[in-house]
Amino acid sequence: MGIKDWPVQQRPRERLISEGASALSDPELLALFLRVGIKGRSAVELGRDLIEQFGSIQGLFAASLAQFSAVRGMGPAKFAELQAVMELAQRAICEQMQAGEALGSPELVRQYLRMTLGRQQHESFVVLFLDVKNRLLSSQEMFRGTLTHTSVYPREVVKAALARNAASVLLAHNHPSGAPEPSEADLILTRSLVQALALVDVRVLDHFVVAGPHVHSFAEHGQL
Repeated sequence: MGIKDWPVQQRPRERLISEGASALSDPELLALFLRVGIKGRSAVELGRDLIEQFGSIQGLFAASLAQFSAVRGMGPAKFAELQAVMELAQRAICEQMQAGEALGSPELVRQYLRMTLGRQQHESFVVLFLDVKNRLLSSQEMFRGTLTHTSVYPREVVKAALARNAASVLLAHNHPSGAPEPSEADLILTRSLVQALALVDVRVLDHFVVAGPHVHSFAEHGQL
């Protein structure tokens, strides 16, 4: 049975309008994105198939074009639309952090990091540069790869902070296939960055490790 054959009050679009987006399940929200199903599967069932195929919403967002297109009914057009939705959401969060104090909403920062780092398959090191009022100046991926070779990182981060006239920074990197707890290399790198940035009067406010939906805060665990 297609969604158009459902009682009006049970259809995802009508429920979203009357109850709000938070009232919908993940498959129902994906159904609105997909708009139509395929033969034998409604859009909601297809949304459920996608989540099962990739393990989670996060896994779906992290899928490559080849992986996404391997699912029946999916292809480059839908993949492009999904990436566009993700990019718009990231930019909206960036605007919020630029307009107000980034640290005034820790969950907003975590949400941004989950979206930017939680779905990546490679390890990425990102720096969020903040002004004197803790508003976001810019966010930049500084390095890609492992964090075992740390000698170059402090110098490059200091140069970038000075170029932006940043008063403080938030550091973040991801563990694509591991737990969010920091490694010894992460702790050594963090101490090096704190010391190097302190020489130019730039504070490190926190360092986050992102592993899928999980975010570990160094500041909250007394590791800065």
